[in-house]
Order: sequence, then C-alpha cells, then structure tokens
Amino acid sequence: MDSPIITLTHAEIRQHENVIIRDLNLEIAQGEFVYLVGKTGSGKSSLLKTLYAALPLHEGEGKCCGFDLKKIKRKEVPYLRRKLGIVFQDFELLNDRSVSDNLEFVLRATGWSDQKAMVSRIGSVLELVGLDHMEHKMPHELSGGEQQRVAIARALLNTPHLILADEPTGNLDPRTSLEIFNLLMAISQSGTAVLMASHDFATMHTFACRTLVCENQEIKEVASLASIDA
Repeated sequence: MDSPIITLTHAEIRQHENVIIRDLNLEIAQGEFVYLVGKTGSGKSSLLKTLYAALPLHEGEGKCCGFDLKKIKRKEVPYLRRKLGIVFQDFELLNDRSVSDNLEFVLRATGWSDQKAMVSRIGSVLELVGLDHMEHKMPHELSGGEQQRVAIARALLNTPHLILADEPTGNLDPRTSLEIFNLLMAISQSGTAVLMASHDFATMHTFACRTLVCENQEIKEVASLASIDA
C-alpha cells in the first residue's frame, strides 16, 4: 500500500506565538480529494502554508510528499514544492507575460533547461486543462475561469503528488466554479491528491467528498456538509 501523501500527528500550527491549530491528526492518501472548510481566520490557509513549508511545524510530527515538515531545511523547500502544486484564489499570473511564458518561468525556476522538453510539457498541461492553442494569449485576454485553468496548468507542470487549492473558485461565477471543480476532481481521479480550502458550498454539494472543518483551533472531519451549512 502506498504511503499517505500527508501525515500529521499531534501537530500544532502557529502564526508567530499565536496557536492557530492544535493537536491535529490527519492522513490524506494518494488520489484523495478532501475539502477544508471554516470561517475566515480559522486556520485553513495556515494549514496549507505549513504543508508547503511557508510556516514551520512547531509541535508534533508531519510529512508531506515524503518530506519531514519538522526537520525540513530551507534549501530543501524548493524540492518539496516541486512535488506539489499550489492554486490560489487570485490566479497570481505574471500579467506582462503570455500563458506560455508564465508556465516556462515556473519550469525554469524549478530546474528545467531543455527548451524542446519545456515546450512539450507546456503543451501537455494546457491540453489537460482545455486551453491548448491559447499559449500565446496574455492573461488580460482570458476570462477568470481561463486564468484559473492556467493557474491549475502551472500547478501540474512538475507532475505533482498533491494539489493544494486555496479558495480556487472564490472569484468565479457558479458555472465557471463548477468547471473548475470538475477539472480538479478529474486530476484527483488520475492519482494526484487534492486538498481544497473553499466556502463554495453550493458547488461542493455537487461533489460529495471527505470534509474537514477548521473551528476553535481544531480541525475535525464531519460526516456531511449539512452539519456545517445550516
């Protein structure tokens, strides 16, 4: 059996000296799709930041994509981030570069140098997200949904084991949100785990998945969205 992509045992997450999450025990398996919900400031983003080593793990034990989050050194962080992809609410594209150049920038930053291989990989991920033939478009020429698809393509460039999505549909209309959920669900079904922080309950009801709730410095699993959507 494959090892979990994420394992946290009695983990404590802090922002400076403030405890955000305490005594967290969590496992997420390869290919699993998991929702992370909770009020603003409840700790969702802090958990994601801990998983990609932007916040240190203060107490307990944790592993993500094979890296020990308690012992990881600064020079090892880029190697962890090559094994996971991050999707943000605000797309975070470089507005002065084309779609292709946005993706090439990430490839070069993560160690790629073969131009032919980069062109091939860029074409592959754009096809996966339904944006083939848009490589020369500028971000301002794309709709919000298309920009988020580029962001997902960017997250897929290094064939990650895990996608961390932080409110990826927060700026999108309901129809486009549904398209992005469908895309992320297909990615998880291909074997990449997805942990998605979201407030988009309407769309989440369409895709019933394991759900974690951040509340009162704790993260707990709930049986259904109904218990938190009242």
